[in-house]
Formats: sequence, C-alpha cells, structure tokens
Amino acid sequence: MTRPAIEPKQTAVPSELLIAVLVFIIVALVTVLVIRSRANKARHDAEAKEPAAPRDPFAADQNTGGDPETIKVGDLLEFGNEKFFVRGTLRISEGGYEWAEHFFQADASATRMWLSVERDPDVQIARWRDRPDLDIEPKARTITIDGTDYDLVEHGTASYRSEGTTGLNEKGGVDYVDYESGDGRLLAFERFDHGRWEVSTGETIPAGSFTIYSGS
Repeated sequence: MTRPAIEPKQTAVPSELLIAVLVFIIVALVTVLVIRSRANKARHDAEAKEPAAPRDPFAADQNTGGDPETIKVGDLLEFGNEKFFVRGTLRISEGGYEWAEHFFQADASATRMWLSVERDPDVQIARWRDRPDLDIEPKARTITIDGTDYDLVEHGTASYRSEGTTGLNEKGGVDYVDYESGDGRLLAFERFDHGRWEVSTGETIPAGSFTIYSGS
C-alpha cells in the first residue's frame, strides 16, 4: 500500500519579529545619517574658523592680471617699473550710471594720481595726474593747456562714496566737466561739495598695460 506524501510543516514568522527587525534597520540608518551629518558640520566649522594663510602677491600662481572693475583700497598697481598702492577710492554714480576713481601716489609729498574705471559700454580706463598749478575754471567750450586744445565733451553732477584716504567726506556730491583733445588727451574738472575746481590731465590706457595685485 502506498503511503500519502507528508508535506513539510511551514512555520510562520511572528509579525512582531518582522516589526522589530524593520525598526532596528531604520534606527541604524538614522544613526549613520546623524553621525555623518555631525562629522560634516564639524569639518565645515573647522575650515571656516581656520584663518587664510598669508599669500605672496607676486607668487607665480597668483592672477596678476586682475579685474580693473574690482580695484579697491589696499591693492597694488604696477605700471612697468612703477608700483603704487591704492590709498583711496571714490565710487561715483549719476542716474544709474556708475564709475570709480582710485587715488594713488608714490609718497605723501608726491603728485596725486588717479585711475578712473568705467563701463561705457566696454571698460574704459584712464590714468590722471592732478594739476594744482592750473588755476582755471571750465567756462569755455575749448581750453588750451600746454599748447594743446581741449574741447568740451560732457558735464554733470553726481554723488560719491569715499573709501580709504581721499581727503573728502564719506558721502557727498561732485560737479564734473570733461574735455578731450584731438589726439585723445584728457582734461577734467571736478568740484566736490561745492568747493573749488580741481584740475587733472590724463590719458586712456588699455587694461593690459598695468598689473593689479589684490591687497586681500
């Protein structure tokens, strides 16, 4: 007589055990995520607190070209063999149009010089020299200086913000009158806060003709 096959007995896994295993896995995952998050935060905080190491501005790995539109007080400007620190900056604005004038000089007794940077629409840069020897005012359409005729180009009134050493208030107003000669030489008159007219002569220079070393 053939005996019927006996099926193996299946044991059901208690649902409580499955739930316990799932809870254990979830807790383990959460613990790992928390530990990693805290480790990343600690590393980030340590990097943020670590002061930047001093860097040689003349080192080969530095970007010595520089962006003229980001020049600020403390930067070093190199024109060939001449080097000057920017001592002061004027941020000038008129009707949404903005430009900057950066003051530098070889020493406290030397002639003051300026670097103007504006975008119109491309970046335009000019190097200026104060002319305290010229006691004139911008009353004519053409002014002759040192045998060169300068013709009126534009004039207006703007507001300024002063940074560093400029000899001016922190904020104020400036009247300006600009002239240009037939060969591209520049003449500028500026009057700050209703004071006396200050005269400067200058010339446009290309951005690649000088080097900027960031002061920070």
